[in-house]
Amino acid sequence: MGGPPSAADQKIATDMLSFLNAGLTEFHAVDAAVQRLKAAGFTELSERQGWEVQRGGRYFFTRNSSTLVAFAVGQKYEPGNGFMMVGAHTDSPCFKLKPVSKSFKSGYGMVNCEPYGGLLHHTWFDRDLTVAGRVLVKQGDRMVHKLVSVPKPILRIPMLAIHLQRDLSTAGFNPNKQTQCTPLLATSISKKLSAAPAGDGVAPAAAVAAAAGDQGLAARHHPLLLRLLSKELGCEVDDIVDFELNVIDTQAGVVGGGEDEFIFCGRLDNLCMSYCCLQALVDTCANAEALADETGVRAIALFDNEEVGSDSAQGAGSPVMRDCITRVTQLLAEGAEGAVQRAMRNSFLISADMAHALHPNYADKHDPELAPRLGSGLVLKHNVNQRYATNAVSATLFREVCRRAGVPTAEFAVRSDMACGSTIGPILAAGLGVRTVDIGVPQLAMHSIREMCMVSDAANGLRAFTAFFETISELDRTVDPDTLPPPDIRGTLREPACGHVH
Repeated sequence: MGGPPSAADQKIATDMLSFLNAGLTEFHAVDAAVQRLKAAGFTELSERQGWEVQRGGRYFFTRNSSTLVAFAVGQKYEPGNGFMMVGAHTDSPCFKLKPVSKSFKSGYGMVNCEPYGGLLHHTWFDRDLTVAGRVLVKQGDRMVHKLVSVPKPILRIPMLAIHLQRDLSTAGFNPNKQTQCTPLLATSISKKLSAAPAGDGVAPAAAVAAAAGDQGLAARHHPLLLRLLSKELGCEVDDIVDFELNVIDTQAGVVGGGEDEFIFCGRLDNLCMSYCCLQALVDTCANAEALADETGVRAIALFDNEEVGSDSAQGAGSPVMRDCITRVTQLLAEGAEGAVQRAMRNSFLISADMAHALHPNYADKHDPELAPRLGSGLVLKHNVNQRYATNAVSATLFREVCRRAGVPTAEFAVRSDMACGSTIGPILAAGLGVRTVDIGVPQLAMHSIREMCMVSDAANGLRAFTAFFETISELDRTVDPDTLPPPDIRGTLREPACGHVH
């Protein structure tokens, strides 16, 4: 802990940052993952079509272009053997454009947005912002999905000067999400904007919304914004059918700190974990020979919508993982009885989501005995109320994986007088009935527009997941939670007889 990172850690951090900087939105993150999987020789499947899966094969599929599942079948796989999985998520808190984003206020062209997830709103003020996401574009008689990002600052949410809010230090900064978090695009007198409706204030916005009900895209969004999008897409404005756009920071992620030991970047929660499990799967499944001794199925799942509860068609609350396990198991089961159910019971899941490191300025926000530091390795998360899915068996298995990989671990539980967040872990554990451990790389500034973690911790995340895929199938055979303690315990107690008649 401390000091400049090793050359190996620096190499991992550089590669991770290339993934994070490409993953501007959940759609971009999945696309970046797809490119890596294709380059590694994985075969793309479609949920809408039949599958052909064989031992030694490597596959992936996407759902909604924002969720991805990839898996590799061991050469020694037998029907009913388990899936050894790591789950993470592709989405991060941000502002998203509303269906009618065109807005005018006090002579300015504004972009109407709403907050997605539990973002730290104040960190988005006075930042150089832009938009990115997916766009539906007409091509002949078809509509195609295209990714887009405007590579320059086009939006800003200006802070109110201290002179006009003298009570800021006492009242605190709590901006209204509807009226005070709206990004500014341009002055409404600009010729590049459509002519603003007459008047000012609420009435023009209402007029825009009313007009949008029965007019095209230009009635709902600023023509200037549409022109910026069409330029990046290489299409005509009239070819844009609709879009899903996030407001994003234009500043790229970097390595920083006096010893170059930190990563400063947006979307560390949770693209850091997404990168670690993705690259670990690629590295441990380079070819069929790498799966020669594997008895299970190695898999990752990168879900959308974790930050808003996972209840969506592409979230962890959907049947996407159950569908995958069922289809693969049935294809290889050859009629074996109960193969799907046995596969579920034999499976193991790492729920990988970033963890809270001890903040030096707010140390009282942590349980002093369970406060992991930056540089402490991977954090095991515990909560008796099942906000995390870790139990003694799953924690023991994961610690042993890390021990074999030389990766340090730390323990975390929230203060008993504070509410606890949650992850995809309990959702998947309940939905699939699989053994689950919740872990994460420790970080500071979670849900800020710009977060930070340690280079060494991120590198250890990759090492731990690599070791997990390579060793868990063999290690898992040493623990059977359903026969602990042994069913017949007579003669195992060393205490002298109490003399009572039972």
